[in-house]
Amino acid sequence: MGLGGLFESEIPRDTLSGYVAPLPESLENLGLNLVWPIVFINLVGTAFGFYYYGFQLAQTPPEMWLFVPDSPIATLFMALALATWKLGHPQEWLIALAFFGNIILGGWTVWVHLVFFEQFSYLHPAMRQFLIWSHAAMILQAFILHRIGTFSPFAVAVATGWYALDTTVDYFIPVRGGLHHTFLPIAREEPVVLGADALGVAAAGAVLLFVLAVYLAMLTRIEKVQQRR
Repeated sequence: MGLGGLFESEIPRDTLSGYVAPLPESLENLGLNLVWPIVFINLVGTAFGFYYYGFQLAQTPPEMWLFVPDSPIATLFMALALATWKLGHPQEWLIALAFFGNIILGGWTVWVHLVFFEQFSYLHPAMRQFLIWSHAAMILQAFILHRIGTFSPFAVAVATGWYALDTTVDYFIPVRGGLHHTFLPIAREEPVVLGADALGVAAAGAVLLFVLAVYLAMLTRIEKVQQRR
């Protein structure tokens, strides 16, 4: 395959609204043709993420570890969704989990780094930029998944259920050992904006992105079904 061929693909593309499929078709094709490098990058990101969360995992009861490293689990979902598809065994529920996870956690990390910009100044500038842009890329890669999945009601229900539970124990109900959201560089009760404290601002970002993921997944399903009528 020549360089130009990387931007072409025989994988069908439904005609979806721009807000459901915002990436140019050529960029989607590039992602689909570079599946294995993307799988590898996501697995490396997963490994780095678990290392990054090490201090927080050490303070969390083992039975709650699954709810702590949210971004690494999202990139693991992406790697597994793409790999199983490429191997000829696509799993709709994995595709939906990858879509939800990368929209929610990719967007949330960018959100908190912007809102708590001053508080994150303890990070090396290179690390800070890496965290922001790598998580922004998670959002972009989520938008190639409509090419390989149908976003079936069951798959969307699985992803909705998991991320509803994850958001609940992260921000609202301390199941074991307190809330399990990602570390914030500011006290939870510290006022931030419009009377909201730091925890409220972080939770608002997570909830709004969760709602957005559900909305986009449902619209993707609706438009795909309409295309086939």
